[in-house]
Amino acid sequence: MDLAAALRQRLGRERVREHEPLAPFTTLRVGGPADLLAEVRSADEALEVVRLAREASVKVSWLGGGSNLLVADRGVRGLVVRWHGGALSSPAPGRVRAEAGVTINGLVRYTIGHALAGVAEWAGTPGTVGGAVHGNAHFRGRMISETIVSVRVASPDGTVVDLPEAEMEFGYDRSRLQRTGEVALAADFRVSAGDPAALRDEARRSLAFRKRTQPLDSPSAGCVFQNPEPGRDHVPDGTPWSAGALVDRAGLKGQSIGGARVSPTHGNFIVNDGTATAADIKRLIDRCRHEVRERFGVELREEIVYLGDFE
Repeated sequence: MDLAAALRQRLGRERVREHEPLAPFTTLRVGGPADLLAEVRSADEALEVVRLAREASVKVSWLGGGSNLLVADRGVRGLVVRWHGGALSSPAPGRVRAEAGVTINGLVRYTIGHALAGVAEWAGTPGTVGGAVHGNAHFRGRMISETIVSVRVASPDGTVVDLPEAEMEFGYDRSRLQRTGEVALAADFRVSAGDPAALRDEARRSLAFRKRTQPLDSPSAGCVFQNPEPGRDHVPDGTPWSAGALVDRAGLKGQSIGGARVSPTHGNFIVNDGTATAADIKRLIDRCRHEVRERFGVELREEIVYLGDFE
């Protein structure tokens, strides 16, 4: 089966490209080409692509908003599906359904526009609903799973099932999707009646906090490392349970390799000055992990996801 031809027949020639550079589709602005890139705009299209790829025995990788992701300079083998766009609806009172390609900011705007409270504080979160579900996005001590009622997922063989939040195996930066290889098609969020003016104020406060504390003026992937976890890690007395604080206290803020630099604004962000390669960024991540281990005995774990062929 010629997968490229089958995808072009389903999606159109302009949305299926071979040897397509992925850097423009990531927030770090680095990464080599995909063997084959398909762009989908709905759950129906995503499901059809899953089934076509299975018939062709081709590996599938998913790309949403491109945040929290480092794509290798050598690129990605197989099929990369970039999902951007999708439907928003209110299927029942107290529920908003967003397809996985909807941006988190698009979800926030929809709920505010419909006078629905529950997700306004997530304003400014980069990426899409699918990515947020896959990694259980978090902000200021809260996880997005706290707002989720259920998730519609597709297994690698194309089987679709609706899973309640309790079956999603949500944890810190975790969901069952990482274990099963399933892909989120849509999520239902818990909402309630709200005042649009108050919700807009809540969203503005979240955006202002991000602008004060994060290097939003430079390409980055968001936080690189997970924060240490009580009961799993041992952090020296007097040191915050924060990956950014550990990187800072190890003297790494402002350190650089090639075009990659630990942000002076936030120690858990690595920024691209416009010339960085994925290899630069990976080496700087490794340096940060090594220095924090040597100084504090803490083993930092990446929050960032690696995609493609790294050496």
